[in-house]
Amino acid sequence: MRRTSSRTEPRFVAVAGVVLGALVASGCAAMPDSGGISKVELSQGAADKNLQAKVYPVAPAKGAKPRALLTGFLDAVTADEGYETARQYLTEDAAAHWNPDAGVQVLSAATPNLPAGQEVTDADTRISGTVTGALVARIDERHSYVLVGRQDVSSDFTFVRQKDGEWRIDKLPAGVIMNETNFNNSYRQVDRYFYTTPDPSSTATGSAGQQVLVPDPIYLRRRTDPLTAAAKALVAGPSTWLAPVARTSFPSGATVERVSVDDGRVAHVQLGGADVSEPVSCRRMATQLFYTLADQGKGQVERLELKGQRGTCFASRNDLPATGPGALAGPLPAQQYYQRADNGVLMVTDEQRSGEPVRGALGKPQPAGKAPLGEISVNRDGSRAAAISGDGHQLYSVPLADSPVTTPDPVVTSPVKTADKEDGLASPSWDGRGDLWVVDRNPQGPRVVMVRGNRAYPVAVEGLEGQTVQALRISSDGTRVALVVKTAGAPGRSLLFGLVVHGGTPDAPTARITGLRRAAPWLTDVVSVSWAESDQLLVLGKEADRIQQLYYISTDGSQNADAKLQGGESMLTVSASESRGNVLAQAPSVLAVGNSKIYRLIGSQWREVQLTDKAGSFFYAG
Repeated sequence: MRRTSSRTEPRFVAVAGVVLGALVASGCAAMPDSGGISKVELSQGAADKNLQAKVYPVAPAKGAKPRALLTGFLDAVTADEGYETARQYLTEDAAAHWNPDAGVQVLSAATPNLPAGQEVTDADTRISGTVTGALVARIDERHSYVLVGRQDVSSDFTFVRQKDGEWRIDKLPAGVIMNETNFNNSYRQVDRYFYTTPDPSSTATGSAGQQVLVPDPIYLRRRTDPLTAAAKALVAGPSTWLAPVARTSFPSGATVERVSVDDGRVAHVQLGGADVSEPVSCRRMATQLFYTLADQGKGQVERLELKGQRGTCFASRNDLPATGPGALAGPLPAQQYYQRADNGVLMVTDEQRSGEPVRGALGKPQPAGKAPLGEISVNRDGSRAAAISGDGHQLYSVPLADSPVTTPDPVVTSPVKTADKEDGLASPSWDGRGDLWVVDRNPQGPRVVMVRGNRAYPVAVEGLEGQTVQALRISSDGTRVALVVKTAGAPGRSLLFGLVVHGGTPDAPTARITGLRRAAPWLTDVVSVSWAESDQLLVLGKEADRIQQLYYISTDGSQNADAKLQGGESMLTVSASESRGNVLAQAPSVLAVGNSKIYRLIGSQWREVQLTDKAGSFFYAG
């Protein structure tokens, strides 16, 4: 659940037309330069740069010509009261067949066009026109955001003169078309939740073997019954991208008949087409609904009652066993770790106490004559750490316990033969089920490796197409992975998201990374990444001709513009944590290392961390 910024919606009040005109002129609300006038309500905080306008639809004016009709129709589809007014711009047949729920085309600017110099005469009965612009993204029929990358597109419209002399739109594309400003005003990103698919090769028991909820980000209308819309989107099933690693408890044919929230912050959901008389099945459905509605409800939903055919059950965030998002991320409070710069000793600390050496071999200096260890990561429950040798050739999996006192044999060895710091093993990362993931950047054979127990297994990465993986970070639920990749001959590094599909048997497990999709394409170089929520990354990167900055990037590849972070120019690495327990708790602070200094983000301010020791790294578990 995304808790890095407030999701409070502004309150809306009616304003006089003269005030509205001044606000539009100053850029506070986006209005078309032609067509009908829409009634708009604005937030009381008019100086807020995140100001959002509530748009009321206006019916077509009598005698409106095709150009005005097209502009008015584009305005009407952005309204917050459904599409009934928008359908008034269409012929009866077009209104009956147009499906606005088929998706959204998000354009940098939607420009209505009719043939140059074309004037509508009394003899005309049919006119063609287009809407052109640079396509930024699509919202598909399952409400998922799909990055496109600013492709020039053109959508065709046909207008006819009806028997009463009025022009109407007779043919148009399915779905709706919006510019970015109207899209951001009309839609908000929310999460629906599905269970992880079982790993057929896993022998894990207890919490490590528990199916947990995975967020599936979607975009829904901000002010058109958002709770009901979110419940319906959940029951419809996961996005095409997430489906290979997620499952739902709702049976085929289930429908949402009613959603309401009472004064006690209990959400009541009535299902149709679903038998909820079996307690376990009912509870699993209710849990999916609870976290989905709690994410939309802005603190309004504390408990959920699910009713269906022959049954009722309840769910809340306090239910056991823990299945909520981030349940495998580790305990609270989230501990932090650093490696002493002088002797390489691994230290553990938190926000209330100074550091102390971890137990076991990593809590002691390396033997005389042995090079200090390189990159280290600690598993989610703090019981074990992965350490890469200083030359990048070996990976060790070391218990954080009173014994043994020596480093065990390596679990992965890279055949890399160069001394280049950009080669060899890098970025060890743990999922919440105990599997360790690492990248081997051997130029002669780059690979991704999963370590289960003390055995290493190669991981196929499908769809790289000339790119090599330089670093990775696995999500706590183990279903999604962030890959930092480099294209041969190209400067900089890019960010991809992928899905982790497990197979095989306990004796012969397999894993592959599939479904790669690009994230944050505006970044020309990605320096460091960390999971900051179960649905988003904290990314340190750089845009073209700009200084290095910090960004929150959703797993659908889009930027969370609501969560602004200052700083980043002098930073080398960043770390955050998914750990929330099973509650909607405040996120642990963000950590950063830069210019031999350690920083912690407290609120919106960076504070230098004063450690007894000089630290070469500072990070959360995972």
